[in-house]
Amino acid sequence: MIPYIKEKTNTAIKKIKNSNKKIISFNIIESILIFIIIVLFYLTLNTSSKRVLFIPKGSTDSIISYLNKNNYDLNIIDTIVIKSLGYPQSGWIDLKTKNLKKLDFLYKLTRSKAALRNVTLIPGETYYFFLKQISKKLNIPLKELFISYSKYAYKLDANILPQTYSLPIGMKSDEVIRHLINYTNKKYKNYSLKIFGTYNQKAWFKYLIIASIIQKEAASKEEMPTVSSVIYNRIKKGMKLQMDGTLNYGKYSHVKITSKRIKTDLSNYNTYKHKELPTNPICAVEFTAIKSAIFPKKTDYLYFMKSSQGDSHIFTTTYKDHARVIRKVQKSKRFKKQVKKTKTKIKTKKYYKKLHKTTKKQKPKSIKNLWKTVD
Repeated sequence: MIPYIKEKTNTAIKKIKNSNKKIISFNIIESILIFIIIVLFYLTLNTSSKRVLFIPKGSTDSIISYLNKNNYDLNIIDTIVIKSLGYPQSGWIDLKTKNLKKLDFLYKLTRSKAALRNVTLIPGETYYFFLKQISKKLNIPLKELFISYSKYAYKLDANILPQTYSLPIGMKSDEVIRHLINYTNKKYKNYSLKIFGTYNQKAWFKYLIIASIIQKEAASKEEMPTVSSVIYNRIKKGMKLQMDGTLNYGKYSHVKITSKRIKTDLSNYNTYKHKELPTNPICAVEFTAIKSAIFPKKTDYLYFMKSSQGDSHIFTTTYKDHARVIRKVQKSKRFKKQVKKTKTKIKTKKYYKKLHKTTKKQKPKSIKNLWKTVD
């Protein structure tokens, strides 16, 4: 009897074990199915985002960390889904809409790219005309751009480095201005750290004021350190700068400076009236101008005058020499003007003489010929 009982017992134990295995397997499958249902449900949830989003370069984990810092609250499920879909696009991406399902959002992170427009800020141009260009190319109301600029700009000008920027269509005015100014501040900080080993925004912008005057006044990059020396020498002697370029600020960037303008402009940009430097830079400045403002050439020059060719300046140390240069340049300009005028007269005279001869030859002999001539 005992072997029989043992056999029955073993059979019963095996059945219980098999039954337990089936229960465990069923529980695992059930758990997996529940997890899949939860994930699928999670991926169908609505999420809101900016339509145009900036994604920095880096690993998937670092990008997710960046997005979380910007209130996107991505978790382990999002990480797994993104990695299974591919790799997040870097740069500006256009999601086309602000309201998406979670799965659509994660998919577009790995596939979308923004439509870009190039806007160029040239050295010496003012923020006023640059914002007008952005408004036109990105279809952003100009008033909104001016409001955003006044909100984020440290000074009236030189807050944005001159270069070509690729900006996505769909950005808001705040996003555009913040992006441009943040980018420039990083560059300024790097420049300052290389030169001084530290960065002080207030001190840096004092150099930018001088650099902006250099940018407007110098005829070439080679002249910039010399123009810088004139500015410092005049300041040292307590002289007014008396430079036309300082009046080409803001909306006056392309306006010709006249004696009337010098008399009527009461702003501190008018260095014919005020001894001090303007309180703001007058335009966007390139690094060569900034370097020249920090490291001026050592000279005794106090004056400079544009040459008659207009492609360079003649620098002098005394007013007597400066006045002599002015007379010489003006005389040269008058002479060139006279030569041009004489050449035009001779050319005109020859033209009419030739026309007179042609007219004589083409005299009609009859009414019939006259009609042919008119046709």
